[in-house]
Amino acid sequence: MKPWAEHFYKNSAWTNCRDAFFLSRHGLCERCNGVGKIVHHKTWLTSENINNPNITLNWDNLELLCQDCHNKVHMSNGSALNDDLMCDEFGDIVERFT
Repeated sequence: MKPWAEHFYKNSAWTNCRDAFFLSRHGLCERCNGVGKIVHHKTWLTSENINNPNITLNWDNLELLCQDCHNKVHMSNGSALNDDLMCDEFGDIVERFT
């Protein structure tokens, strides 16, 4: 997790928003109808917008994705991942465990 995002992702405003959004989507990925895992921000969070609730907590900016669809979103933005890497639930690149 990026250091500037740590406080946001651990606070109750985000966890409550994320959990309610997840339930509202019945736990299904909005792209493939698989098992949802990550509540993704369509407008990616940055150190400049992390304190803007219109971006961070706005349901219009959220999308429930499975791990594969979330990885595809990040790969399509020029941050291609090789087969040994994937994005975690925070959007950070991590090693894929097989």
